[in-house]
Amino acid sequence: MTTERVAYINGEIVPESQATVSIRDRGFLQGDAVFDTTRTFRHKIFRLDEHLDRFFESLKYMRIEPGLSKAQFADITHQIIDANLPLIGEDDDYWVSQRVTRGVNVDGEYIPTVIVESVPLPFAARANYYREGMPVVVPSVRRTPPEAHSPRAKVHNYVNLIQGELEVKAQNPDGWPILLDMNGNLAEGPGSNIFIVKDGALKTPKEQYILSGISRRVAIELAQELGITVEESDIDLFDAYTADEAFVTSTSFCICPVSSFNGSPVGDASVPGPVTDRLTRAYSGLVGMDVAGQYLSRLDS
Repeated sequence: MTTERVAYINGEIVPESQATVSIRDRGFLQGDAVFDTTRTFRHKIFRLDEHLDRFFESLKYMRIEPGLSKAQFADITHQIIDANLPLIGEDDDYWVSQRVTRGVNVDGEYIPTVIVESVPLPFAARANYYREGMPVVVPSVRRTPPEAHSPRAKVHNYVNLIQGELEVKAQNPDGWPILLDMNGNLAEGPGSNIFIVKDGALKTPKEQYILSGISRRVAIELAQELGITVEESDIDLFDAYTADEAFVTSTSFCICPVSSFNGSPVGDASVPGPVTDRLTRAYSGLVGMDVAGQYLSRLDS
């Protein structure tokens, strides 16, 4: 039985160690590439169609033609997951990503590089966030504005978010970065969206300044089903410091409670707060498993 995961690259499914990219590839040279990532719950892929819709929107924005249809990407994604599932335990799950770079210039024409790959979710490394809450730190680095390039496209160039993360980790190794937009309002973090709760209602940043996560959409849908008011609006640090609760959404986290902003406790500092807890339970019901419990089970004590 193989102990190495496989990946799809340019028409072939190969061991990951053989899935190589040219040093002339524009994705490597300039970050000129698009990707999207979903995850499994109990080994079943979640909302793949929505992720692929966003993936193709990003490709269109970047003017990259992948050479494959959404249906073909879906089929390849399932093949990769099915091949790699025997390598993880029953209580583990995968991130799974589709990636297309502009590729390599051959005789004046770029031939895209197409990749589908998966990697186990880092439950143990992030488990404490669900017990203690996530300490959010806002770096001085601002999120790339729409006037530079649209944050609504999910592209490989993450330097802006990486710089914010490096600054935060230098201050607090456990801190999670949430960048401000150029207007001084909360925007987003690496692969993650932010929500605050005030007087029982949710607020989250406007889509113009962020990548609208699929998990963000799920949280909004669940809130509406539960009769919780949701508003997309500008949220500044005053709003964050005076919030009753806050949480982050992402493909991996689903919903993760925030304990503080820049060291200032959120609400009464208990995590999760009541609204966050209701939404987390609803999310768990939707996917058929305890999403917070999957992380908490990795704690030593």
